[in-house]
Amino acid sequence: MKMSTSIVFVVVFIASVVTGLLSSPHDVVTRWSAGPRYQYTSSPEGSELVDSWLTAADLLLAARYNPAQDNNYHLFTRRNPSISQPIPYGADSLLKASNFDPQKKTVFLVHGWKNTPLSLFNVQMVHAYVAAEDVNLIMVDWSIGAAGTYMSSLLNVPRSGEHVATYIEWLNSVSGASLNNYHIVGHSLGGHQAGIIGRNVGGHVAYITSLDPALPGWISNPQGFQASDGLYTEVMHTNAGVSGKLVPVGDVDFYPNGGVNMPGCGNNDCSHHRAIYYMAESLTSGGFTGHRCVELAAALAGNCSGDTLNMGGGSAKTGSTGIYFLGTNAGPPFSQY
Repeated sequence: MKMSTSIVFVVVFIASVVTGLLSSPHDVVTRWSAGPRYQYTSSPEGSELVDSWLTAADLLLAARYNPAQDNNYHLFTRRNPSISQPIPYGADSLLKASNFDPQKKTVFLVHGWKNTPLSLFNVQMVHAYVAAEDVNLIMVDWSIGAAGTYMSSLLNVPRSGEHVATYIEWLNSVSGASLNNYHIVGHSLGGHQAGIIGRNVGGHVAYITSLDPALPGWISNPQGFQASDGLYTEVMHTNAGVSGKLVPVGDVDFYPNGGVNMPGCGNNDCSHHRAIYYMAESLTSGGFTGHRCVELAAALAGNCSGDTLNMGGGSAKTGSTGIYFLGTNAGPPFSQY
């Protein structure tokens, strides 16, 4: 179901009130979530120390973003694997004239903080998915909403997610495509947005993958990724407790190498982004067999020997649940089997 109150108007209203009440843009509005105020998280420039408390400046930055005007949607298919076909919301004629095929699977990609269409997540995932399968792949470019402070970008996550859901409903109504043949993949802040998109279309998306969903500002945030956001939801934790969420939040949660420090990585930023490479490789060559764990502590310690389940891939493992551990190699191919 759609959110009953538009997040766009709420943010703009609060920002206008804050402007009148606070003397400085650095004044704190609220402690947004549990955990320390200053936390390290990952960006394209590397690990950054971010303020996870909400300030007046964050609200003002967020209020400048209008996803209905600022979001862009780029279609890639095997007929146009390198150069996208931009399809704006409501452009029925452009959609009908594009390479979009409602009979094929539709994949939505949702990037994270400070990302652009040319960032690692988008480049890797477009190349891997189009190579692996003949799909409609739509890159969500919400880079204007993700370009500010970490907290302003966090505020824009649900706002963008709500608009992407509206876009999906329009896309399906015009083309005849179905949520039963959808896969949404998001990384970091985009990992939470992927779930919010699914939530706003009623939880009917067939498959949602969250790649190391962001931790700062999301410890007790009710908008964060949830298992019920899709028919099957899967999470990869590769920098758990630092840049990414520690606790399980999907139907299935994988903790490769214990979920915190990835082999071949010398810092948290590398580990946070390693989930992208694992997902890309799982699409093109499979592998990544995990073993079920009795509890989270066992996954973090690598002490798991239960039933097996493959991590990632392009097909939903609907009905599967649980926590899984697996080991990886330090470099490509990352899968050990």
